[in-house]
Amino acid sequence: MNVLDAPEGRSPSTAAAPQLSSSTATSRQRGAGIVMMLISSASNQTGAALGATAFPAIGAVGVVAVRQIVTALVLTPIVRPRLRGLSRDQWWPILGLVVVFSTMNLSLYAAIDRIGLGLAVTLEFLGPLAVAVASSRRLLDIGCAVLAGVGVVVLTNPGPTTDVIGVSLALLAAVAWGSYVLLNRTLGQRLPGLEGTAVASLITATAWTPILVVWFAVHTPTVMAITLAVACGLMSSIAPYVADLLALRRVPAQMFGTFTSINPVWAALAGWLLLHQSLDLHEWTGIGLIVLSNVIVSARGLAPTAKQVAPAGRPRR
Repeated sequence: MNVLDAPEGRSPSTAAAPQLSSSTATSRQRGAGIVMMLISSASNQTGAALGATAFPAIGAVGVVAVRQIVTALVLTPIVRPRLRGLSRDQWWPILGLVVVFSTMNLSLYAAIDRIGLGLAVTLEFLGPLAVAVASSRRLLDIGCAVLAGVGVVVLTNPGPTTDVIGVSLALLAAVAWGSYVLLNRTLGQRLPGLEGTAVASLITATAWTPILVVWFAVHTPTVMAITLAVACGLMSSIAPYVADLLALRRVPAQMFGTFTSINPVWAALAGWLLLHQSLDLHEWTGIGLIVLSNVIVSARGLAPTAKQVAPAGRPRR
């Protein structure tokens, strides 16, 4: 799920506290918001690393299935979405999100299993960057797209030893993330708050439940693997949701978008510390170029305006 694509970055719970917003927050409150953003991104990537440690026992499919179910079990009672009375115009983006959630998570985790956390997450960031650049005619943004393309070449270092399948899976996750941004924006105009995202999460978990049963019948899970997958769901979905929701009350949406660009760096660090996945100099250089392009594009509207519009942020799936 993604609090950034709810109308004006708010859910029903934020509407209950209009006295605190990014425009009225004090310097100390903004500082607290920055800390929350850092905690959110660190939690997100640490959770992904923990999920990856369960791959030997239950594979990427098992981790994704558990994560989807955990997210729905926590999110549904919080949002309490309605399932009856939804129109066709509301249902089609919801069902689109169900497909996107599944594709995005499975392709990303399969990519992590092949090319590592840092590389996979960095390539996935090309999705929202492409959406942002496609909606702009500014030469600077087009230049950022070129810079990101150079970053991809430097990062992947094409050659006979390149894991083409792993890179392709990460790029598929990027396409899914870009589609998520567009679908969630549409859904945010047709349903209040996070209701549409919660419905999509519930349906996704329902669809993954029989897959999980069959998968675990073939791949016998261990208690540790299930624990790690549950931790992945909590740390990569629920904890960032809470932190992002609180942060968006304290910092401008554009600043939030800029700070999400640190995720590939956190992913590389989490992969190094928890998964022992080291990166070469050219990989760090490629990550730096892609992160820089994201920072420039997301920070373009950082100057105060009459109405702040939330940019595309990272999904919580």
